[in-house]
Amino acid sequence: MEEFAYILDYLSQGVPGGNFGKKEPLCYALGDEEFKFFELVPKANAVVNIGERVYIGKDPVKRNVVDHVRRRVGASDLTHGAIAELEYCVAEIVLANQPRFIRFFNEAEAISMRKHLLEELPGLGKKTMAAILDERSKKGPFKDFKDLSERAAVKNPEKLIASRIVHELTDNSMKRYLFVSK
Repeated sequence: MEEFAYILDYLSQGVPGGNFGKKEPLCYALGDEEFKFFELVPKANAVVNIGERVYIGKDPVKRNVVDHVRRRVGASDLTHGAIAELEYCVAEIVLANQPRFIRFFNEAEAISMRKHLLEELPGLGKKTMAAILDERSKKGPFKDFKDLSERAAVKNPEKLIASRIVHELTDNSMKRYLFVSK
C-alpha cells in the first residue's frame, strides 16, 4: 500500500471537459513504493507543487496537502503534463531509494541459458552485464550507485533503472515487470 506519492500534475480547475457542475482541483500522482498512479483531491487552500512528495496514507493528521485519494488510474488517464514529469519523479524515487535498487544489481540472476535479468535494463548489453557479474563475484556486492559505476564502468546506473521503470509504467505489452507492481 502506498504511503507517499509524487505529484505529477496539478489541475486547479479539475479535468477539462463538458461537465458544467462544480469542478474540484485535482492532482495526478505516482506512488513511490509500487509505482501506482492516482488521482488525488488536494485540501482547500493547500499549496501543491509539481514534483513534491506528499503523504497519501490512511492517517488524516499527516495529510497536509492531500484531502483524499479519488481513485487509482492508468498511464493512459494521465495528462500530457503528468507524463512529461514522470521521468523526473521516477529518477528522484530511484535516487532516494538507492539500497532498494542497488539490490537489483547485487541479486539479479539468469532468466534462461541465453538471457540474464540485467539485460532487461535498456542500454545495458552483454559486455556491461559480464563486467557487473565479474565485479560482483570477485569483490562482493555493490554498496551504492557510485560503487557500481566505479567498479563495473556503468555510466549512470540510476538512469538505467529509471528508464526501465518508466517503460514498465507506460508500456502495457511488457512480458516481465521488474520494479512496477501490476
